[in-house]
Amino acid sequence: MAEFRWGWRLHGTGRSVPPGDVVAPDERLTWPRTVGIGLQHIVAMFGATFLVPLITHFSPSTTLFFSAVGTILFLVVTGNRLPSYLGSSFAFIAPIGVAVNQGGQSAAVGGILVTGVLLMIVGVVVHFAGAHWIDVVMPPVVTGTIVALIGLNLAPSAWNNFKTAPVTAIVTLGAIILITVLFRGILGRLSILLGVVVGYVVAAIQGEVDYSAISKAAWVGLPQFVAPSIKPSVWAVFLPVVIVLIAENIGHVKSVSAMTGHDLNPVMGRALFSDGLATTLAGLGGGSGTTTYAENIGVMAATRVYSTAAYWVAGGGALVLSLCPKFGAAVATVPAGVLGGAATMLYGMIGLLGARIWLQNKVDFSNPVNLTTAAIPLIVGIANYTWTSGNLSFTGIALGTAAAIVIYHVMRVIAAWRGTGQEPATPASVPGGEEPAMLHH
Repeated sequence: MAEFRWGWRLHGTGRSVPPGDVVAPDERLTWPRTVGIGLQHIVAMFGATFLVPLITHFSPSTTLFFSAVGTILFLVVTGNRLPSYLGSSFAFIAPIGVAVNQGGQSAAVGGILVTGVLLMIVGVVVHFAGAHWIDVVMPPVVTGTIVALIGLNLAPSAWNNFKTAPVTAIVTLGAIILITVLFRGILGRLSILLGVVVGYVVAAIQGEVDYSAISKAAWVGLPQFVAPSIKPSVWAVFLPVVIVLIAENIGHVKSVSAMTGHDLNPVMGRALFSDGLATTLAGLGGGSGTTTYAENIGVMAATRVYSTAAYWVAGGGALVLSLCPKFGAAVATVPAGVLGGAATMLYGMIGLLGARIWLQNKVDFSNPVNLTTAAIPLIVGIANYTWTSGNLSFTGIALGTAAAIVIYHVMRVIAAWRGTGQEPATPASVPGGEEPAMLHH
């Protein structure tokens, strides 16, 4: 069991990070510098964390409250050894939409609660048994497919927001694209947040922003909590999210381990359990489910400061902001056109994260088992195939996830039995070699 480490030792003079050095999780710079970096982490998570409640019509303040509490709990449970901010997970957007349509917001919150509990259980198993079994049950071809179909399943949602105000949406999307390549460092990494700001200004000029809720909101107060309702009929659509959260958390631990040179595998189970705990709490009160954040890894990579002290600052700062209803009301004024532009980028990025998992793990699509495992579920997810049985309704994400897992394992067993695993499924999947010459003309 990892022992909790209170306090941090000063890295060098605490005033700078020499070339080639990194500030380890158990180190810190001077407190003014640490506070500054902590505030950068708040800014980095801001755009993505708030887009989820805005798109799903959850309360931004409530989401931020549970995000802050979850981050602090994450640091405690992981023994103050693993730097991470827990922001809103995009993987919850589609399931929340389905659940709201079937049983209202409380049903969606109940689904988030169930997701958190399941992730906590996975964390306990990983802590005591290791993470190898995850790759056996859900190899990269399956995990990548599930992540991809969740993002691509959301495409119609992006279009529905986009077409409400096409000019605003195009400006927002264009700003995100340009900022990504125009600026280096932290500004480039905040392209979505800054693009939303640009889109918001354009929307305000066109009279698309309603400010009435801001004036009515108090300066200080608790966020609005929503109690969960237990509706098993919507749980199936949340189950794939558990797989995504497992992949994101394991990726986070491995990334921070590689960048700091510290072996953090011993706290991997704790990381999963912590994210599950944070998501469970969000599911008890009406917040969006949480996950570790690539945006904050970007800040760590840019500053070379991996101190958990900065994340205590970020968690505390986010908690303070969540207790200002006027701030939450201001965030909630972001109009649909802006969300449509940002979502067009975000949902595509989620889809391509699945492809990134395939590439990083060198998934061989000349193998017909891998090819079929990805091909069929993607179409099921994108077209949102639906199957209804009594009061239960299974949509594209749930069906696609089940298809990916079942197809992979059934085909693998049969191929091993029949010795057919390496026969190409189509001419396009012929293994190795150069592409046919005619493809180059």
